[in-house]
Amino acid sequence: MSWLGPQEWQAVALSLRVATTATLASLPIAIAMAWLLARRRFPGHALLSAVIHLPLVMPPVVTGYLLLMSFSRNSALGGFLDRIGLSPAFHWTGAALAAGIMGFPLMVRAIRLGFEAVDPRLEQAAGTLGAGRAAVFLTVTLPLILPAVLAGLVLGFAKAMGEFGATITFVANIPGQTQTVPSAIYAFLQVPGGEGAALRLVAISITIAVLAVVLSEVMARRAGQRRAA
Repeated sequence: MSWLGPQEWQAVALSLRVATTATLASLPIAIAMAWLLARRRFPGHALLSAVIHLPLVMPPVVTGYLLLMSFSRNSALGGFLDRIGLSPAFHWTGAALAAGIMGFPLMVRAIRLGFEAVDPRLEQAAGTLGAGRAAVFLTVTLPLILPAVLAGLVLGFAKAMGEFGATITFVANIPGQTQTVPSAIYAFLQVPGGEGAALRLVAISITIAVLAVVLSEVMARRAGQRRAA
């Protein structure tokens, strides 16, 4: 990528690192929450669903502000993490945390649809043959929802790559540390002559977004074909 300048390349590399970390760290929790919402009915079900999906409708800046208040050195949690050297504020791990929270609802939604599409009779049949719950999940349920899981991964990764409001509010815009592609585009547009660099990063963002949408469509189509089979 020699056509990118050092700061641009740095922002792309950091964005990939942040988005990958956020997506992989969120995946197990997203699968658990999707299973809970799809398969169980309990008091507070609607409230849990609302909390999970809140980042989709709440202004990203508000999410970033809440994260800043929760993890600042003056808070109990932030002070504890700072004492053991794990403070995410103004660090790339904080950017990954913000990106993960913003992409989490999309991952849960996609995976939940996968759970809801699985015929429970297949799992019950496996259970009657002596398979335990864990074995049924790993050998029957998980393969059936795999396209939905992959679609959720793609959507969560794309959202994490494009996250801006929560990230810049929580970890600021520090080149080489917290400056992701959206933050870099914003920074380049604030200085004279930065339009070219901003345009190159915009092209990269659009390419990643288009690839993510196409991949998620392919995964959704495969899931539909599997249900129809």
